[in-house]
Amino acid sequence: MRQRICQVSRTDRYLFAAVAVAIASTICSGPGTAAADTRPLTVPESLQTYRQAEVEAVIDGHTVVLDDGSVVRLAGIEAPRPPSAPTAADGWPLAREAADALTHFSLGREVGLASGGRDGDRHGRILAHLVRDDGLWVQAAMLEQGLARVNAVADLRTAMPEMLAIEADARRLRRGIWSHPFYSIRQPQELWRYLDTFQLVEGRIVDIATIRGRMYLNFGTDWREDFTVSISPQDVDPFLALGIQFESLIEERVRVRGWVYRRYGPMIDATYPEQVEILTDE
Repeated sequence: MRQRICQVSRTDRYLFAAVAVAIASTICSGPGTAAADTRPLTVPESLQTYRQAEVEAVIDGHTVVLDDGSVVRLAGIEAPRPPSAPTAADGWPLAREAADALTHFSLGREVGLASGGRDGDRHGRILAHLVRDDGLWVQAAMLEQGLARVNAVADLRTAMPEMLAIEADARRLRRGIWSHPFYSIRQPQELWRYLDTFQLVEGRIVDIATIRGRMYLNFGTDWREDFTVSISPQDVDPFLALGIQFESLIEERVRVRGWVYRRYGPMIDATYPEQVEILTDE
């Protein structure tokens, strides 16, 4: 049985994600419209480019090939995915629009690569942010168009606050994917239908438990059936380093993002603090 953590005052609140800043928007396109060529946001100082290259090909909405043959997976975002095979039916809506937008923003352009935190993945791809020669930050452009969602892991958190703010603005304006039901924000009770998919979920934490250092944020009274967020012992420290008091989260309404899988009930593993946002201001 999970051991419950003692509840403390709800006045001691902390935001997991940085507070979203107001962003002046100049792109106003929806699904199927041409991508606007603008600078969505000043490139953060955390993105320091370490090499230059030209984009030779675009594979999908978050993958490009450089002129030296290197494959780059854009760090920090998850664009709609195309079908796994030409005849497959597992593609995500607006995958073609996302690939077209990335083509518009990057193909044939000189770009600087900036580290997202970790430099490569198990597939041998480079993980990087792309900053075009004229200063356009490609990840920001994709998010502002509403053709990508923020998605990272514990060691790929560079520029997360800025990306979350841009995503929030696109979502508020219902751009791109945010006007499509496939990408709707889910309620915890819906998640049995969305196992093995990437989702944004909004709900209220009703209980918090810890077992052998692992934190469980429970969104229902029956942890065997209800949605839970799990934080492993090695991933707890970044939350604590930000001053986050887990006990104060009981009864808070939050937004969680990540891949949903089944462990008793539906579960998402939270590996970095920005993956969970308190919705106090909303």
